[in-house]
Amino acid sequence: MSQTELHQLSVAELAAQLRAKQVSATEAAQHFLARAKQHQNLGAFVAINEDATLAQAKAADALIAEGKGGKLVGVPIAHKDIFVTKDFPTTAASKMLEGYKSPFDATVVKKLADAGVVTLGKLNCDEFAMGGANENSAVAPVGFDSAQPVRNPWNTERVPGGSSGGSAAAVAARLAPAVTGTDTGGSIRQPASFCGITGIKPTYGRASRYGMIAFASSLDQAGPMGRSAEDCALLLSEMCGPDLDRDSTSLDYPAEDFTARLGDSIEGLRIGVPAEFFGEGLSDDVRTAVDAALKEYEKLGAKLVPVSLPRTELSVPVYYILAPAEASSNLSRFDGVKFGHRAKDFVDPASNESALTQMYKKSRAEGFGDEVKRRIMIGAYVLSEGYYDAYYLQAQKIRRMIADDFQAAFKDCDVIAGAAAPTTAWAIGGKADPVSNYLADIFTLPASLAGLPGLSLPAGFGDGGMPVGLQLIGNYFSEAKLLNAAHRFQQATDFHLKSPVGI
Repeated sequence: MSQTELHQLSVAELAAQLRAKQVSATEAAQHFLARAKQHQNLGAFVAINEDATLAQAKAADALIAEGKGGKLVGVPIAHKDIFVTKDFPTTAASKMLEGYKSPFDATVVKKLADAGVVTLGKLNCDEFAMGGANENSAVAPVGFDSAQPVRNPWNTERVPGGSSGGSAAAVAARLAPAVTGTDTGGSIRQPASFCGITGIKPTYGRASRYGMIAFASSLDQAGPMGRSAEDCALLLSEMCGPDLDRDSTSLDYPAEDFTARLGDSIEGLRIGVPAEFFGEGLSDDVRTAVDAALKEYEKLGAKLVPVSLPRTELSVPVYYILAPAEASSNLSRFDGVKFGHRAKDFVDPASNESALTQMYKKSRAEGFGDEVKRRIMIGAYVLSEGYYDAYYLQAQKIRRMIADDFQAAFKDCDVIAGAAAPTTAWAIGGKADPVSNYLADIFTLPASLAGLPGLSLPAGFGDGGMPVGLQLIGNYFSEAKLLNAAHRFQQATDFHLKSPVGI
């Protein structure tokens, strides 16, 4: 196969060619680095270090030559710029961390590196992972002099989704075979839907959060994004596993080979279809594609079962109380003292405030973007005396009820299905009102609040030829079941094989 076709290979196909020495890890890395430069207009990458990438590729080639290494040795991937990395700067797409370079790798990054993958670079995202469109990035992508929104490869006038928009765009544009992302309220599943790729958020705690810059600690979870369920299974198998010494939210649950059950029959699989996922607000084009996907599952032997998730609508206000509350606490460490942005000339002789207080205020005012400030303010408000019981405590109680709703539904079904997002990707700047952005997460938020695994896979196309994603939600630790259900669908359809025009 020619070099020009390398980017059309899946992770599994490229890994097979690497092991067979039909292509070297160095050649693969060079090919994808060239593609990243060729498609800089998308704004997907925020950091590239060719020397580091090629050094990793050379090491992978040495392992392959010795007959060593696992399934992923030599495969090039890229990481969302929310994971700290030694060889690449980490900014969380914020001015607050401009120029920061970590002395260590995040656990997810290290696990994948230990598996032999080659890092191509860091990918754009919403600042501190706060957003659903990747319009909130405050750092300049590679090839630009100023911050730019990431563009959807299917239509560059539209958003790729967020916050893992750079990750989704990179896979859709074939700039990387697979990538890492993070999902707090849908930030893997929604951009996967918008960009026509596959992405999975595992059960909360299955993948270590150590070295993943925190937004909302009880919700943030790492996961892979790729073209297919098989590709995601390969990466997720390496990403998961206990990290008890370094991450207090890590589960003492063993790592698993998620590829082992791919290809199992789904005859008799009970797919729960919640009425709340098909009500007002779901666009006609998305509904049509999702309905067709569910019919395809019936052809494959699955059975559709009506279920109810009665508190779906409450997931939006609950999430946008709890997540900002945790964000206001997590982001208090960014104060200009030990690391991150520090304002210059922050002392005002006419002020009655101490120099330290003035430095805090000015550094945080300059370092954080509008959306981050908005969520810090909301979080500080709901945690304040007099409002904690009325807002934060009540939201926690409803969160438990949402989790209970899922457990009641899973008595009648094995997985739950619906649209990953109520619409296809909207135009850049098309949702200037923050609340309209928040409402776009209504189908992904419930699973996040419950800590359940969720997956989005390409299920067709809507108006304007834009991708539509089908969301599958499973019970705790059912990632293998979700990935197999998605894999069987992808064996019967070709939506995941399609790519944007000109890519």
